[in-house]
Amino acid sequence: MNIYKHELKTLLKSTIIWALSMTALALIYFSVFPGIAEDAEEFKKLLGGYSPSIRALLSISLDNITSILGFYSMIFSFITLCGAIQAMNYGMSVLSRETRERTADFLLVKPVSRSKIVSAKVLAAFTMLLFTDALYYVSAFVMANLVKTSDYSNKLFLMLNLTLLFIQLIFLAVGLLVSVFFNKLKTVLPVSLGVVFGFYILGALLVTGENVAARYFAPFKYFDYNYILKNGSFDGVYLVISALIIAAAVTASYLIYTKKDIHAVS
Repeated sequence: MNIYKHELKTLLKSTIIWALSMTALALIYFSVFPGIAEDAEEFKKLLGGYSPSIRALLSISLDNITSILGFYSMIFSFITLCGAIQAMNYGMSVLSRETRERTADFLLVKPVSRSKIVSAKVLAAFTMLLFTDALYYVSAFVMANLVKTSDYSNKLFLMLNLTLLFIQLIFLAVGLLVSVFFNKLKTVLPVSLGVVFGFYILGALLVTGENVAARYFAPFKYFDYNYILKNGSFDGVYLVISALIIAAAVTASYLIYTKKDIHAVS
């Protein structure tokens, strides 16, 4: 429990910064929605000039882009990108912090098993992601209701926002797995940015038209916002794939971390 509380305190400042940054980004986008709603046809013509691949990447549906949910699904891809970077950064940092800060010996000599250490750190990271998403969701909900031009489904709005947590859990698990392969990881941000942007660009390159198989390699496209708005549900196949990736990555992280030699950075 002491490890868990310590990790919460360590992550608190960055969590608040991430939550406020994502909220500020959403505020900027929401502020332009009233103007877009007034010139709906012109905005549709503008987006209609984009290539199908660009519209697919940004989850743009010309049929509902001028509704609050359709507009939100377009801007939400950028919010998700930020959330993925946060999660990947947490995943990379929680298990490598002791080697980077030269406190590995102090932690590992305590009468606590390595599996409990991993559990406390992962739980703390997960808690902070939940805190981030809860704060962001409340803020986005308030903003959406301030600028909406008609009623919308709160259920669909919640489902769109839940995809942020799902994507974050994937990258948290990937971050954990990547970190256990480094013996001397002095900084995590460059690796986190590289992995997240790599998958984002991969999604942009692969997910065009009806290339369904490509989506397996593009986590950012596991949750199609237009599919959610149309069907009121998630794609079950990609929910299962997400769960398998998370379970496999976390399990492998546990097994590797509990057996690896850990040294402080010299």
